[in-house]
Amino acid sequence: MSKKKILITLTLLIIATCLTIYYCNKLIVDIASEKLYSETASIPYNKVGLLLGTSKYIGDGYVNAYYSYRIDATIKLVKDAKIKYVIISGDNGKKDYNEPEMMRADLIKAGMDSSRIYLDYAGFRTFDSMVRLKEIFGQQSVAIISQQFHNERAIYIASKLGINAVGFNAKDVLIAYGFKTQLREKFARVKVILDFLFGKKPRFLGEKILIPA
Repeated sequence: MSKKKILITLTLLIIATCLTIYYCNKLIVDIASEKLYSETASIPYNKVGLLLGTSKYIGDGYVNAYYSYRIDATIKLVKDAKIKYVIISGDNGKKDYNEPEMMRADLIKAGMDSSRIYLDYAGFRTFDSMVRLKEIFGQQSVAIISQQFHNERAIYIASKLGINAVGFNAKDVLIAYGFKTQLREKFARVKVILDFLFGKKPRFLGEKILIPA
């Protein structure tokens, strides 16, 4: 193949990739646009809040701001009686790494009643967390707790699963700090649409867990 044809092929591939990312991003933003809240005064009550897990520490040993802000947002919802129970859904794929347990400990430290916290150890991806919310925990409505960009994708997934979801936006971080996360999010939005297109299933399901009224 000539250099000219290679260049044209690469250019078309880049254009197609950019258009795909744009379309997927716009679709997810549009679906979530009326379901996002940043103040507890305006968010509707939900029995359950779904706290999406993340690592407590970043590579240099400092506490991850995404993590701290999600804990703060969850406590706000609990204190203002906008949720009654919290499901913490995160990664526990390694013996020495447990997002749900770390978040549970910090919620309790902040004053939350431990009997109102449920742990989902198989929330390896947001997709898995949302499917398990419905299939394992039996929830048809929920307040999702994470940063806005993450909530938008989770709400899109919820809409595809028939879950009535709203998002409570934890404080976000500076663009310079979260650039890599924001970049990964663009591709995650494409992937989640492909997940539904190809009938992706969560890694694990398991026994159902009853949450009281």
